[in-house]
Amino acid sequence: MRTVAPERAVWPSGTRPSLDGDVAVGGVGLAALAGRFGTPVHVVDEADVRLRCRAFRGAFRHGEVAYAGKAFLCRAMASWVEEEKLSLDVCSAGELAVARASRFPAERILMHGNAKTPEDLGAALSYGGGRIRIVVDAFQEIARLGALADRALRPRMLVRVTPGVDGGTHKSISTGTDDQQFGFSLASGAAAEAVRRALAQRRLDLRGLHCHIGSQITDPAAFEEAARRMVGLLAAIREEHGVTLPQLDLGGGFGVPYEGGERALDPAELASRLNRAVADACALHRLPVPRITIEPGRSIVARAGVTVYRVVSVKHGLAGSLTVAVNGGMSDNPRPSLYGARYTVRMIGRRAPGGERRATVVGRHCEAGDVLVREASLPADLRPGDLLAVPCTGAYHHSMASNYNLVRRPPVVAVRDGRARLLVRRETEEDLLRRDLG
Repeated sequence: MRTVAPERAVWPSGTRPSLDGDVAVGGVGLAALAGRFGTPVHVVDEADVRLRCRAFRGAFRHGEVAYAGKAFLCRAMASWVEEEKLSLDVCSAGELAVARASRFPAERILMHGNAKTPEDLGAALSYGGGRIRIVVDAFQEIARLGALADRALRPRMLVRVTPGVDGGTHKSISTGTDDQQFGFSLASGAAAEAVRRALAQRRLDLRGLHCHIGSQITDPAAFEEAARRMVGLLAAIREEHGVTLPQLDLGGGFGVPYEGGERALDPAELASRLNRAVADACALHRLPVPRITIEPGRSIVARAGVTVYRVVSVKHGLAGSLTVAVNGGMSDNPRPSLYGARYTVRMIGRRAPGGERRATVVGRHCEAGDVLVREASLPADLRPGDLLAVPCTGAYHHSMASNYNLVRRPPVVAVRDGRARLLVRRETEEDLLRRDLG
């Protein structure tokens, strides 16, 4: 029987099919991992993560690459990022606690968030002597940081700008247009006013500007346009204040394929086009070229992840439809329900005798919208107990998981060089009850 290789674009780079119908990731069979750790289980290929870290670091060798921790963060992931010489982008005191637990260098951390609480700001200022850069998102944050500053603690800041650029992505993850909750509008003049207020606070250290136009964007032109508009603001700041800001953070949101045939942004192409756009705009305004920061998250970890489920039931509909229910769903992958995200799926663990059927793979939760994969092609003899693997689940799965229906969140297992180790254990019923005080 012919062994069909997984679609390379959506699986970890070292994925290999086997003659018995299994698939190996990082040299470890997925069926064996399901047997050892149970299902559902999130599997992360460490070598693949490191490979993509190096690709971005090599492409932006004169800039800064900050991994966006919101995509997936645990202590091991923070350690991999630190070892690969990337910086780290966090969005809360909780994410900062993970960085602290892994002893991540403060000077390589940026804190984001459109509604940072006093707890968040306090955690950032207390970490590493205040060397964390804080991306301010509201006038109130500037005032709060000014009140917290003193001669010994001069908070380092970037101003988040909404440049008015539409990345052409889903509306729920488009963050570069006006009239939304993120940043200061460039068109309205709010961004210029935020810079005025930051510079007026002598105890604040304004380092540069920041923007983020959305997620899962595959057209470099959108990032180029944002870069040109941001350089224009840098020039206006120099003209008004006589200050040349040294840093320009252009955010992340670089798209990856979730199905075969979809486009991915190549780090080398992206670096070439962004560097050229910034350099040309700076030459036009006679500005020195600032240090560029980018914030890839999904594009580093998404394709390193695979989630394995076990089939619970198979139902045949009146019109010949086939519905396959698995023992996970929207609690471990909410993206299809939130954004209509599409995935591929593959049966693993045994050889199919031949013949396939179209099927819809659904989860176990009490929602008609708990659909993981539509129009899946699966073996015609699929039955309860079989294993299904969904690739490209490294980003925004573990980090967005919930306990809906009080379902326990799955473990995260790292694989590398034929070995597996548990990074995050499966939740227990005791975990669920510990916060319930009766």
